[in-house]
Amino acid sequence: MTTVAQAIAQSGLAAIDAQVLLAHALGVPRTWLVAHADEALAPDTAAAFAALADRRRGGEPVAYLTGTREFFGLTLAVTPAVLIPRPETETLVEFALERLPVDAAARVLDLGTGSGAIALAIAHARPRAQVVGADRSAEALAVARANARRLGLRNVEFVAADWFDGIAAGRFDVVVGNPPYIAAADAHLGQGDLRFEPRSALTPGGDGLGALRCIVTAAPRHLAAGATLAVEHGHDQAGAVAAMFAAAGYTDVAAVRDLAGIVRVTAGVRGR
Repeated sequence: MTTVAQAIAQSGLAAIDAQVLLAHALGVPRTWLVAHADEALAPDTAAAFAALADRRRGGEPVAYLTGTREFFGLTLAVTPAVLIPRPETETLVEFALERLPVDAAARVLDLGTGSGAIALAIAHARPRAQVVGADRSAEALAVARANARRLGLRNVEFVAADWFDGIAAGRFDVVVGNPPYIAAADAHLGQGDLRFEPRSALTPGGDGLGALRCIVTAAPRHLAAGATLAVEHGHDQAGAVAAMFAAAGYTDVAAVRDLAGIVRVTAGVRGR
């Protein structure tokens, strides 16, 4: 019979992918694999892992195969209806938290919420904040709401809206968004995990800046005085997005770098 170590070595996958998928098939944490490397796999487990490995070799994202993804310390359910949360997006969450009081009420809006990753991370870290996650996809909203229920977060709600179209009247203290920003002609859309993710969550078409223009232009009507808009964008879009903020009259425009030193988030304060 095949052992844990043999199954990983023979899978044809990167070690980390094989470990995550085998742990998923076994229903154990990855740390268990190290302590049980010589343990034989039951035939049904071996078959389940082989099927997962085959799909991964075909390019399917690990997150979709396991149905989960870690983000900002939270385990989130993900499906092919939502974008897979990525580590660089934690930069946006961290910036938003800096603008939100720890011990006071605040209103937060997350545009294009998808799995709810950003909204849920903020709601978890700021329990006195009231967080709204908005998305136009009914399937995405179902995933986000299920994540909120499983995490037991009661200070977040999810609503159907196309950016600001559908958002109830009222002003927010912080508005965040990770909109689609990849240009339609970008070759990366046909590579790796992106091939399997919802295209509408990846690109708005054209030069990739259309959704960002819409958000930056419309946000002041939904921001309280002195409130902040912060958006994630592509690695080469910082200059263009900063120019949008300036043209729309924001003040204190900031460029926020991720752990790789790339400007990943641009933010500004609503002008008077």
